Amino acid sequence: MISGILFFKNGFVEMQLHKNPPLNIVLYEPQIPPNTGNIARLCAATKCHLILLGKLGFDLSDKQLKRAGLDYWQWVSWEHFPDAEAFFATLSPENFHFLSVHNERPYTKINPHEGDYLFFGKETSGLPNAWMDSFPERCFTLPMMEKGVRSLNLGSSVAVVVYDGLRQLGKF
Repeated sequence: MISGILFFKNGFVEMQLHKNPPLNIVLYEPQIPPNTGNIARLCAATKCHLILLGKLGFDLSDKQLKRAGLDYWQWVSWEHFPDAEAFFATLSPENFHFLSVHNERPYTKINPHEGDYLFFGKETSGLPNAWMDSFPERCFTLPMMEKGVRSLNLGSSVAVVVYDGLRQLGKF
């Protein structure tokens, strides 16, 4: 596990882990640095904890990652767990929710609890089918009215679900 320090070309940024984040945002094998940076900024603003899971499609010192997170990295609570299966095995099913275009139940059916884990898949292929097949009751999607649209941007999807979850938790 790696947490708390990002090394960029002009120095490093250190942060504190949030002790009791309202939600944990899990990005499974993210591939696009600006998406991850944008989601990191969302996590800083909402005090959610960001978990980067599995093999990353970029280096943590990537300038696009830094640019997308702007100067907010010091407020981002985050960790990287390279072994996705080992991390997943530590969670109780009632504490996680899978978001994917391959699911049918709308995200508005999620009844979040403090500290729940919201899983989002990599931009090109999503979450592992084995996970979703094992826990179909934990699977949700963001409905799209136009059937010709395959998916939404990862950062947009995370923002919609996070803010709805925070609203349900009474955070605002």
